[in-house]
Amino acid sequence: MARQAPKIAVENLAKAFGPKTVLDGVNFNVKAGESLVIIGGSGTGKSVTLKCILGLIRPDSGSIRIDGHEVTRLSTSERERVNRKFGMLFQGAALFDSLKVWENVAFGLIQGRGMKRAKARDIAMTKLAQVGLNAQIGELSPAELSGGMQKRVGLARAIAADPEIIFFDEPTTGLDPIMADVINDLIVATVKRMGATAVSITHDMASARKIADRIAMIHKGKIIWEGAAKDIDSSGNAIVEQFIHGSAHGPIQMDVLRA
Repeated sequence: MARQAPKIAVENLAKAFGPKTVLDGVNFNVKAGESLVIIGGSGTGKSVTLKCILGLIRPDSGSIRIDGHEVTRLSTSERERVNRKFGMLFQGAALFDSLKVWENVAFGLIQGRGMKRAKARDIAMTKLAQVGLNAQIGELSPAELSGGMQKRVGLARAIAADPEIIFFDEPTTGLDPIMADVINDLIVATVKRMGATAVSITHDMASARKIADRIAMIHKGKIIWEGAAKDIDSSGNAIVEQFIHGSAHGPIQMDVLRA
């Protein structure tokens, strides 16, 4: 029996902006139904990796395969077909202030897929219910919501089209520890219910430990450690140890001092 191709396969991914090398040979795979969290400090390449997978940035070299198909040099129409597999929870929720909550959730259905507003509204209300928000919330504007509720709306929008792959960009940024834990639980439950594949980027270790099946750490544009979430405390890697314990002393600090 042939082995199933990874849902996402990234090989030797490289990207530079002028003289600055951001990605320097990134490699990782994500199996179908698996949740991978990429951790790392600011400027280490987390966001650029995500943008390359999403097709927002074209890498200088390397390979990105979705369901076994290379996607780094697709035409615009081919890229749009691939992106229909994706859902995205943006950092800070990134809701449109001028639209009602339900219109935010339904935005991709209406604008991206040409769905009639009435049908899209029904789907939006269903997705809001799945993240614990009632129909009355759907009629409000984003400015009337708390930060935690805005994150829920962002999650409802991410799952509106029942994507196969969901990306989470710093999903707990700006939330207090209790609300962050609520959102983490909601992410885990939502991904499991949908049977989706998830890729998250974060520097929040509490979030990473809760939502990840596997964790990969990126440093200086390379994946320097990868393993099961339960194994990160015994990584044996000094850079990983410093990062997960938030220590001011260690190899990362040495790099900062040289900069």
